[in-house]
Amino acid sequence: MAENQAAASSSATVATTLGNSVIPLVNKLQDIFAQLGSESTIELPQVAVVGSQSSGKSSVLEALVGRDFLPRGNGICTRRPLVLQLEQRKGKADGRDQEWGEFLHLPGRKFFDFDEIRKEIQAETDREAGGNKGVSDKQIRLKIFSPNVLDITLVDLPGLTKVPVGDQPSDIEARIRTMIMSYIKRQSCLIIAVTPANSDLANSDALQMAGIADPNGHRTIGVITKLDIMDRGTDARNFLLGKVIPLRLGYVGVVNRCQEDILRSKSIKDALIAEEKFFSSLRVYNDLAEHCGVPQLAKKLNQILVQHIKTVLPGLKLRIGEALASVAKEHASYGEITESKASQVALLLNILSKYSEAFCSTIEGKNETMSTTELSGGARINYIFQNIFVKSLEDVDPCEDLTDDDIRLAIKNAAGLKSAMFVPEVPFEVLVRRQIARLLDPSLQCARFIYDDLIKMSRRCMVSELERFPALRKRMDEVVGIFLRQGLEPAETMIGHIVEMEMDFINTAHPNFVGGSKAVEMAVQQIKSDGIAAPIASKKDTGDPQKLLNTTRSLKSQTIPGMQINGIFPEQGVRPVVDVPKTALAVNRVGSAWGIPSIFGKHHDKCTSVGECSTSQVFNEPVHNPERGFSNMIRLRQPPSVLKPSETHSDQEAIEITVTKLLLTSYYDIVRKKIEDSVPKAIMHFLVNRTKRELHNVFIQKLYRDNLLEEILQEPEEISIKRKRTTNTLRILEEALRTLDEFPVEVGTVEGGYRLSTDPTGLPEIHRLPFPAR
Repeated sequence: MAENQAAASSSATVATTLGNSVIPLVNKLQDIFAQLGSESTIELPQVAVVGSQSSGKSSVLEALVGRDFLPRGNGICTRRPLVLQLEQRKGKADGRDQEWGEFLHLPGRKFFDFDEIRKEIQAETDREAGGNKGVSDKQIRLKIFSPNVLDITLVDLPGLTKVPVGDQPSDIEARIRTMIMSYIKRQSCLIIAVTPANSDLANSDALQMAGIADPNGHRTIGVITKLDIMDRGTDARNFLLGKVIPLRLGYVGVVNRCQEDILRSKSIKDALIAEEKFFSSLRVYNDLAEHCGVPQLAKKLNQILVQHIKTVLPGLKLRIGEALASVAKEHASYGEITESKASQVALLLNILSKYSEAFCSTIEGKNETMSTTELSGGARINYIFQNIFVKSLEDVDPCEDLTDDDIRLAIKNAAGLKSAMFVPEVPFEVLVRRQIARLLDPSLQCARFIYDDLIKMSRRCMVSELERFPALRKRMDEVVGIFLRQGLEPAETMIGHIVEMEMDFINTAHPNFVGGSKAVEMAVQQIKSDGIAAPIASKKDTGDPQKLLNTTRSLKSQTIPGMQINGIFPEQGVRPVVDVPKTALAVNRVGSAWGIPSIFGKHHDKCTSVGECSTSQVFNEPVHNPERGFSNMIRLRQPPSVLKPSETHSDQEAIEITVTKLLLTSYYDIVRKKIEDSVPKAIMHFLVNRTKRELHNVFIQKLYRDNLLEEILQEPEEISIKRKRTTNTLRILEEALRTLDEFPVEVGTVEGGYRLSTDPTGLPEIHRLPFPAR
């Protein structure tokens, strides 16, 4: 044991004089963040050792520590990442040095026997990765205290392998590469790329991966092992000088114990003596003392790590500060433990008030957390009113789903037994009510859209305290849902009344309604522009539109009570009865009273007019003459069950249809504008503004009850766990910030990266940049 301690002391003596208080503070940070385990996202400066399987990584680490403590054997030995933290401790007052190790997974237990440390590493590896060469990315953290080590943290990573063995999966190479890359890609990590000298440096897996993770070479140190077993006549001089593959931080050559030496229990002291003898005895390495030997590697690592810490320190402070602010915010959301009834009442009132204020602020667009990626709150409600509801109504054709045949049938049905001389009022009102009724569904849909949006808005109004009380959150959602439904019902009822009022009274006296002869004039002009003749005065006319217009104007000038002009009655009364000239009723001596020639074989010569023939004389003619038989009798075809007019439109019907469409469009537009204005007002009054005014009071009525306090303010167990976790994290981050304040280095002018100077020691210098010009 004494020999090992002496050997370790000699390996660290060269570098201990360069020890700096910076690295112990980093190690202290490692201890602090180790308490967080996998929850820690802070990247602390560390050194990762990368190399292919059996490249000599473990031997390099043991040489730096000065003790045998890593698993050895054939094949892959390092199967889990080993985070090795070395901490220099003073020897005891009696002069005896004391060394021990501690594992994070076994807190409080000290291992003074390094063989036991090796066994524990092997056992912990098997527990996680299995006993048959399996690999795991779960760390093993080991801390070694010794007066013979430099303060440094190293990570021994599994060696790169290509052929799976044992329980290793077929993609073992890809998995190990991914694991290694997750460490060395961090800007806070220095890379020790270990390559055996008896292999081709150009094909080094370690240098290849380091080149990917650190393309500028600011963080990579090359270590060349097994120089003593190179082919005779070859040497690694050009490798060490960086003439084959240049590295900014250069190379260090080492000679470690081989497997035979380990089996023969060759001490590290003897190995270091043999290494020194090897380099001094070969003339090719005589002048490369600063590039050769484990002591030089320790010295170089120490200095590079100190400078690397200076580089990453500002960013480290920033990240820890950001993490502290984030955790503090999360911790505040869990609040303090409330036990007394008074504090529970105050807390409940505070939550209800904050929620109601947040809801109103969201609607009014004053919420501090409003979205910048989409419309929300009141802006979304306004969009539904203007861009969905109003625009949809304006895009609807007033005569949609109303064909010309529908209009023609309505006019004929309204005329009853008589043929309509002008467009009657009844079909216009029937058709316009039918179109107005179509406005009800989109109006109700608009109210439902606003209701749904208010429900979603209420669920997005997250008050931080509500995360602590899911029962309260559930009750509040229920209250809001019921309250909004109670507002939706009168809004829908009011919308129904609005549409019904418009259907109940067709106000043709509205100043914006196109009625009277104006609609006929517009129809005539429209048909005239389409080249369609549309007579209306008489079927004997040729369909001259001008005659129709003159007839309309003539009718308009008459003051016959009850005369209907294009569907509008100036006065309420009976339809006009126009005197029929008596000559029109003159009966031909050989005809009937209606001017129809008699087909029954008898003549009434004495009857010269309707007035001269009695009713009995007109209708006493027998139905048929038995003497003549039925050969000349005219038989009518049976009328169909569904009777429709002819498919061809007369000129008069074309005018009537066009006029009706103009009247429908005019009145529909009047009603549509009223609906576009009234429906949003009804929704805002009964639903939106009512919620803003009364939501807080409803919460008080429904939830502010003594018998509910214990139930709705009950914290789930996970909230208590999260509060404890964030409390612990806060303590750790605050301690880390205090530790950072103890760093004695000035970092204002440090740039990331190093360069080799002309210093004979070969140690890197920090780039120092001038202050930028202003």
